[in-house]
Amino acid sequence: MTPFADRFIQLAYDPGISPKGGGLPGLSVLKNVVNSINLFGIVAVVGALAVSLGVWAWGHHSGGHQAEANGKKGAVVAAGAALGLGAANGIVAFFSALGSQVH
Repeated sequence: MTPFADRFIQLAYDPGISPKGGGLPGLSVLKNVVNSINLFGIVAVVGALAVSLGVWAWGHHSGGHQAEANGKKGAVVAAGAALGLGAANGIVAFFSALGSQVH
C-alpha cells in the first residue's frame, strides 16, 4: 500500500496533452459546419427580434399589456442570444486560455 503523499503525486501527473490544429482530418469541415450553425443562429435571432419588436409595438398601440410585455421579453432574449452568439468564440477562447493556466 502506497503512502498518502504518493497518491497525490500520481493524481498530479501531467499527461502532456494540449490542443493542436491539423491533427485530425476533417477539422476544416467541422469549422465550416460550426460557422454555418452560428450564422443560422444569428439569422434566426434577427427574425426573432423583428417579431418581438412587432409584438411589442402592436401590444403598446392596441392596449394589450400582455402582448407588450411578451414583446419586451422577446426583444431582451433575442438581444442576449445575439450577444452570446457573437461572443461565443471569444468566451471559449478566454476560458480555454484560463483553463490552460491551471497546474
